[in-house]
Amino acid sequence: MKKVLIILSFFIACAYGAVAQHYCIIDSKYLLDKMNEYKDAQTKLDNISKAWQDEIDKQMAEVDKMYKGYQAEKPMLSDDMRNKRQDEIVAKEKAAKDLQKQRFGYEGDLFKKRQEYIKPIQDRLFNAVQKMASSKGFDLVLDKAGGVTLFYADPKLDKSDDVLKILGINK
Repeated sequence: MKKVLIILSFFIACAYGAVAQHYCIIDSKYLLDKMNEYKDAQTKLDNISKAWQDEIDKQMAEVDKMYKGYQAEKPMLSDDMRNKRQDEIVAKEKAAKDLQKQRFGYEGDLFKKRQEYIKPIQDRLFNAVQKMASSKGFDLVLDKAGGVTLFYADPKLDKSDDVLKILGINK
């Protein structure tokens, strides 16, 4: 009986603590979309990504051209020449795939550029949210753009505009 009372007391204390907490909801996607430097950084990244993809596509087109040429000439080539051409095609294709991995792979060049361009902006936003939360006494800030599932959120809880004011950005 004593254990039941202790457990019940614990749950009541937890429930009271949860009700007493102050929280708000922000939309980080909305905030980032309002930041011009984020848009500029995203445009730079898109341009870099497109240039790198074009470079890879060009190399893959060369591989395709080499392969089609090889297929057309294959009956006329000696075994040594066939093996040499196959090795050249495989090497060229491997180089293109390695470049693709270097540019777009896990922790590749695009990841590093994203860290260089986007992370300082995200850090600035994070600091503004922290400042807003501590100055207004919020215990918890939820981001509805970050994949958090919300069944209902009262619009008056959305403090995104307050963060924009701290960042010095007008709607």
